Amino acid sequence: MVLVLAVLAGVAVGHYAQGPAPAPAPVGEARAVPANLDVAGVTAKVSPALVNIEVQLGLDEGGAAGTGIVLSADGLVLTNNHVVEGAVTVRATDIGNGRAYNAAVLGYDRSHDIAVLKLDGASGLTAAQLGDSAKVVTGDGVVALGNAGGLGGKPIVSAGRVTALGQSITASDETTGATETLTDLIQVDADIQSGDSGGSLADAQGRVIGVDTAAGAGYQFEEGQRAHEGYAIPINQAAAIAAQIVAGRASSNVHIGPSAFLGLTVVDGGNGSGALIKSLVAGSPAAKVGLKPDLLVVAIDGQPVQSATALITVMDTHHPGDQLKITVAGQGGRQATATVVPENGPVG
Repeated sequence: MVLVLAVLAGVAVGHYAQGPAPAPAPVGEARAVPANLDVAGVTAKVSPALVNIEVQLGLDEGGAAGTGIVLSADGLVLTNNHVVEGAVTVRATDIGNGRAYNAAVLGYDRSHDIAVLKLDGASGLTAAQLGDSAKVVTGDGVVALGNAGGLGGKPIVSAGRVTALGQSITASDETTGATETLTDLIQVDADIQSGDSGGSLADAQGRVIGVDTAAGAGYQFEEGQRAHEGYAIPINQAAAIAAQIVAGRASSNVHIGPSAFLGLTVVDGGNGSGALIKSLVAGSPAAKVGLKPDLLVVAIDGQPVQSATALITVMDTHHPGDQLKITVAGQGGRQATATVVPENGPVG
């Protein structure tokens, strides 16, 4: 799988969201689930406030699937950034009413793996009841719900306990070497699988305390997930980022609106040398100004670029129509600068 930056809006969508996935755990299967955890009751309360997400990817013409949490009756939906990364179209099917909606990505925070969608024409949806992740303690019973395996239909349910708090994981793209580190995660022994990403981790009262996050094809956690182990982004952190996105407040981490498309695929140049261009999309902004494969992108607007990850980070601060001065280096280190105006492209 090729990572296409925010430049090409990340064909890495499938890195978490699409299969193949392990066989989903049967409803209610658990590892040492507390006896007083009413899995069926929690499921009945949480499921109507979930959506199944399907995306069409831009460059590889593939697809991906994930889950989202309904935040408002008029169709604001919280999900993982990696669920929609690289998408040119997004569709969401509401579990509560069974209806399918076109969805727009309002914004995303790649560094915290959060995105917010707005469902077109939605009204009267069941919104999730959010809990307080600051009150979660090790040993709490939890229920994870999501679109495991991207199969659609009713959510797959897995119950368990909180096994650790404040955990960090590093996810890396096996092709490009680009990495993202997620911090302060809730670790559970419930099975959170590919496709569950963006789904709900709920407490015994059916309150959402975390956003399920899973690895998938081509994009893996640094240590690898063991069987019966999962992670979730605390809902307090996720909800705060979502509120910033809905308010339209961009920052160094939060991107609002359409993504900037250059038309490059890149990998790490190695040793902090830059982002190595592997290919270009015909007719793309980068191709039109004469950029070529095997050149190293070493700076954007004079800001050094030392890796594929760094290029993605810089591009997340830009939008279609910006004038960017891209500095590239060829054999022998000779440098040249070209002005490129990115187009509207696939999501982040």
